[in-house]
Amino acid sequence: MAEYIIYHNPRCSKSRETLALLQENGIEPEVVEYLNTPPTVARLAELVDMLGLETAHQLIRDKESIYKELDLDELMLDEELLPLMNEYPKLIERPIVVKGNKAVLGRPPENVLDLIND
Repeated sequence: MAEYIIYHNPRCSKSRETLALLQENGIEPEVVEYLNTPPTVARLAELVDMLGLETAHQLIRDKESIYKELDLDELMLDEELLPLMNEYPKLIERPIVVKGNKAVLGRPPENVLDLIND
């Protein structure tokens, strides 16, 4: 298993920039194209925790059309949101980079330097 994992969307410029930044630092992460292989509900809960977020809603892309179609609300419980994030992975903010039990959002891509230098 790779030391680093990136939950990646190759169509996203920030995701591509984050992957490139990792590679420029000599890191070849395990690349998980999460739209094709969504994280499990349990893994999403772990990611929320590793990112230090208070709620799963903080990991949601609320500008996505599916957010409006599903009529999601930021007051929804994690137990309601996490299964929807698994079923509709477009809702997941990206990219997420994991090293051990820590994770960062690659927005901006330079955030990954915190993991690299840790």
